[in-house]
Amino acid sequence: METPRSQETSLTLTAVDGILVGHATDERHRTGCTAILCPEGATPGAHVCGFAPGTREVALCDPLNRADQVQGVLLSGGSAFGLDAASGVVRWLTERDRGLPTLYGRVPLVPSAIIYDLNFNQSRGLPDAAMGYQAAQNASAEPVPQGCVGAGTGATCGKMAGFDRAMKSGLGSAGVFWRDVQVAALAVVNPLGSVLDADTGRIIAGGRTADGRALASLHEVLSVFTDMMALSYLASTNTVLGVVATNARLSKIQAARVARMAAAGIAQTIRPAHTLFDGDVVFCLATGRGPAGEENLIGALGAEMMARAVVNGAMHAHGVPEYPAARDL
Repeated sequence: METPRSQETSLTLTAVDGILVGHATDERHRTGCTAILCPEGATPGAHVCGFAPGTREVALCDPLNRADQVQGVLLSGGSAFGLDAASGVVRWLTERDRGLPTLYGRVPLVPSAIIYDLNFNQSRGLPDAAMGYQAAQNASAEPVPQGCVGAGTGATCGKMAGFDRAMKSGLGSAGVFWRDVQVAALAVVNPLGSVLDADTGRIIAGGRTADGRALASLHEVLSVFTDMMALSYLASTNTVLGVVATNARLSKIQAARVARMAAAGIAQTIRPAHTLFDGDVVFCLATGRGPAGEENLIGALGAEMMARAVVNGAMHAHGVPEYPAARDL
């Protein structure tokens, strides 16, 4: 079988023709947002695979609905408050006359999703329209900065054993070329579960032992998680957000299938994944600048890149006093 021409160590989401990425980071309040822009339009798909999502305009990605293209996706911290940041991206695109043509002007379509990072952000310095506008203003085709930036600024992982035993994670990205097809993924890593190396099963970041000095086994974390108080405490405070992009030409049905297949990458590297307390959402953006796409191939590569992006989000993160990162242990 032919091996993909892979450069995962250097390729990020912006390796896909027509995709721009920009971060806005609030280091004081440890929150932020990330704008993934396709100003010329891209065919969208989406798959909501968690049970506690926070989203805006995701229905636009449904193949049954009329919109054939969107102009971007906004990922944000701030829990439901952070959905307001998408308005800033819409304004930025409006100023540049990008969006769905209508009788009285173009209307930018920007689906969005959020993670919960209010454990850092108790002063309510939350992502808003101004921050979303800044993320769009910062968007470029340069390699995507990874770690505790943008929507990954306040991300944590391994909260099954409680916030006091969690670890810092962040935002990661990875990409691959297969002949003329470009496939890349970006992930904001804020799960209830732990992050594992998909190839070896080794825990990279997640719940820590009671003394906080080492990574706890999945069995130990699950034992703590059975406490009903923990279940109530952790409800709706976790999410992995993903975007898989390709230059291939896909229909909306194909893009929706790719988003669903790419979500398997989260399950490959997060244990457990897609719980009742995670709001996992994966978007697909197909710019159509390349050849006609075969969704099985693109979905398989998308899942692999999503898994690598999740791992990169944990490996590029830096610790803070409350939460060490993988590099600290």
